[in-house]
Amino acid sequence: MRHAPVLPPVTLSEQDGVRHLHLGTPWIQGSMRLKRPHELVLQYVQRMMAWLLFVEPDGVAQRRAVQFGLGAGSITRFCHHRLGMRTTAVELNPQVVAACRGWFRLPDDGPRLQVIVGDAAHWVHHGPWQGAVDALSVDLYDHEAAAPVLDSADFYAACRALLTPDGCMSVNLFGRCASLARSMAALQQAFGAQALWVFKPTREGNTVVLAQRQPQHPPREVLQARAETIRARWGLPAPQWLRSLRPWSP
Repeated sequence: MRHAPVLPPVTLSEQDGVRHLHLGTPWIQGSMRLKRPHELVLQYVQRMMAWLLFVEPDGVAQRRAVQFGLGAGSITRFCHHRLGMRTTAVELNPQVVAACRGWFRLPDDGPRLQVIVGDAAHWVHHGPWQGAVDALSVDLYDHEAAAPVLDSADFYAACRALLTPDGCMSVNLFGRCASLARSMAALQQAFGAQALWVFKPTREGNTVVLAQRQPQHPPREVLQARAETIRARWGLPAPQWLRSLRPWSP
C-alpha cells in the first residue's frame, strides 16, 4: 500500500509590508503585498503570466486558467480577481490551502474559482480538462526547493494534452540541484523545440519557460503592442519581458 507523503508545516514571515509563505524552511514559496494583495510581487511569478503576450487581451476573461501548486495563491488570485478567468488550483498540502484562505486573501470557492486538495500527478489526467485549459501554471516544489517535484517528459506531455490549441503552460524551473538542461530536454520532447520560449534567469535563480500547445511566433510589433496593453490594463511589466524572453534554441 502506498503511504501518504509526510507534508511539511506551513510557516509565515513578514518584511517591509510583504507576507511570505514557507514550508518549514527559509525558502519562500510565495508572497503577498499586504496593502495590494492582488499585485504579483515576485518577478518570476509576474513572468509566469507572460502567456498573455500570445492571446488577444479582450478575450482573456473568457479563458480558463489552472495552477498546479498554489504557493501563496498569487497567480490564482490574479487570474480570478484581476483577469476574471475561470480559475482552478490544485495543491497537495491542505495546510497551504488553509494558510492561503486565512492569511493570503484567497477567496472561497465559487462559480469561477475552485481550489482542489490533490496531487497534480493525478489531476493532470483529469478527463474534463483535456484540451480545455488556456493557461496552465506549473510551480511544484517541496519544502527544500531542490528541484521540481514533477519534471518528466511524460508529465509535460500530459500537461500539453490539457491545453487548448492556442493554450500555453508556464513552468518555474528553480533549484539548487536542478538541471535546466535536463528539464528543457523533457519539455522539448513533450512540446517540441519550436513551441518553447525561455526567460533569462531572475536574480534568485528562477527560470520561467513558456510551452505552447502549438508554436506561435508573432511579429515583434504585435508582441510590443500587447505588452503595452498588458502593462496598462493589468499593471504587469510586460514591456520588460520582451527584453529577456526568447524562443528556445537547443
